[in-house]
Amino acid sequence: MDRSSHSRFRRLAPVAAVAAAAALTLAGCSSSSGGKKAEGGGSNASAGKATTPRMTVALVTHQSAGDTFWDIVRKGAEAAAAKDNIKLVYSNDPNAGTQANLVQNAVDQKVDGIALTLAKPDAMKGVIAKATSAKIPVVGLNSGVSDWKKLGLMEFFGQDETVAGEAFGKKLNEVGAKKAVCVIQEQGNIGLTQRCDGVKKTFSGTTETLYVNGTDMPSVKSTITAKLKQDSGIDYVVTLGAPFALTAVQSVSDAGSKAKIATFDLNKQLTGAIQKGTIQFAVDQQPYLQGYLAVDSLWLYKNNGNYSGGGEQPVLTGPAFVDKSNVDRIAEFAAKGTR
Repeated sequence: MDRSSHSRFRRLAPVAAVAAAAALTLAGCSSSSGGKKAEGGGSNASAGKATTPRMTVALVTHQSAGDTFWDIVRKGAEAAAAKDNIKLVYSNDPNAGTQANLVQNAVDQKVDGIALTLAKPDAMKGVIAKATSAKIPVVGLNSGVSDWKKLGLMEFFGQDETVAGEAFGKKLNEVGAKKAVCVIQEQGNIGLTQRCDGVKKTFSGTTETLYVNGTDMPSVKSTITAKLKQDSGIDYVVTLGAPFALTAVQSVSDAGSKAKIATFDLNKQLTGAIQKGTIQFAVDQQPYLQGYLAVDSLWLYKNNGNYSGGGEQPVLTGPAFVDKSNVDRIAEFAAKGTR
C-alpha cells in the first residue's frame, strides 16, 4: 500500500471517540475471543469480537512505578486486545536503555506488532530499525509526535505536546496569571520539555522550570514547597501529570502560598479536585484512546492493510481543556477509568 496516497489529516472528536471507546467490554491482557468463527475468517458482528487469527502485540512504555496515567493507557489497550483477539504483552521502564531492551525482547519473540512510546527517541532508534528489518509493524503513542516518522514508525496516536503547551500558556493569560513555575518530573523526557517550552512561548508572564524526582513523591512535595516559600511571587504551579498536581496542592498549603494549580493530564482524583476548586484546570490528552487506537491499528493493518492518518499524519487525541464548566461530564468517564 502506498502510504503517501493517504495524506489526509485526521483529528478525532474527543467526546464521540471516548463515548464509543467507553462502551467496549474491558478484559485482561491475554483476552481470548468469543463466539463462533464467521465464514471467511471475518469478525462476528453479533459477538462484537474479532474471530481473525490470534495475534500477539507488545506494548512497551516509559511508565515509572506508581504513575497511574499509564493504568488508563493500558486499560484502553486491553479493551482493543479483547475485541481484536489479541494477546497483549505489556512491559515498561522509565530508563530509555532498558525500554529499548524490552522492545528487543519483543522483536526476539517475533510478535505480530509493537506499540511503543518515544520519550527519549534517540535511544529507541536502533531497536526500531531492527523491528522494521524483521518486518514487525511498529506504531507510536503518547510521546514522540515530532520523531515517529523519521524513526520509521507506521502510525502515531497522541498529543502534539508543543501545541498543548502553547494552548496552556494562552489559558494562563486568560485567567490572569503573572508568574508560573513549570514542574518537570523526569529530566530528558522530550514530551515534558516540549510542554514547558510551549507554555513559555505563549504565556505573557514569567515562567520558570523546576525539576523534581517524579519517582519520589515526598521529594516532589518538599521541592515544590521550598520553591514556593522562596518565591512568594509565583501565582501558578503548572504540573505535567495528575499525581504531581495533587501533591502540589499539599505543597501550596505547607508553604502558606496563594498560588493556584493547573496541570496536564487527568485521573479520577484530579477531576474531583477540579470540582472542589483546589485545581483550576487540566489538559486532557485521552490516554485510554491512545492505548486503544495503538493496539487496534495493528489489527487493522494486519487484517485490512489500513493506516490511520494515512501513515503520514499523527492521529491527535488532544489537547482538550477540563475545568469547572465541563468537569462533571468528564468525571463520569474518569470514574470508569477511561479519562
